[in-house]
Parts: sequence; structure tokens; C-alpha cells
Amino acid sequence: EDEEIYDKMACWCQTNDREKTKAIKDAEVRIDTLTTKIEELTATSAQLNTEIKNLEKEVAENQASLDQATSIREKQLAEF
Repeated sequence: EDEEIYDKMACWCQTNDREKTKAIKDAEVRIDTLTTKIEELTATSAQLNTEIKNLEKEVAENQASLDQATSIREKQLAEF
């Protein structure tokens, strides 16, 4: 009876060990994949933030040009 219980326990330990080892290996692969993805997305985020700043500057310059052109046009209209 003790030997039977021991055999069952040994089988359970071996099976559990294999499953846990595989789960750990799978998790480590997933961690590596996610770490790489985070690095890629961080770089993309930095690039997009730079583009946003440049576009905001361009919009401000365009708005200033539009305001100036509107002012000139209003003066020309008043003179006409």
C-alpha cells in the first residue's frame, strides 16, 4: 500500500514538474516577446511625439500666416 501511494505521488510530481517547467518556459518566451514589443512601441511613441510637436509648430505658423493674410485682405477691402 505504501509503495502504491509512493508511485502515485511520484507520478504526480513528475507530471506536475513537466507541466510547471513548460509553463515557466512559455511565460519566459512571452516576457521576452512583450519586452521587445514594449521597446518598439516606446520608440514609436517618441517618434510620434516629435511629429506632433513639429505639426503643432507648423499649424501655429500657418495660423499666423492666415491671420496676416486676413488682416491684409480686410485692409484692402476697406480701402476699396
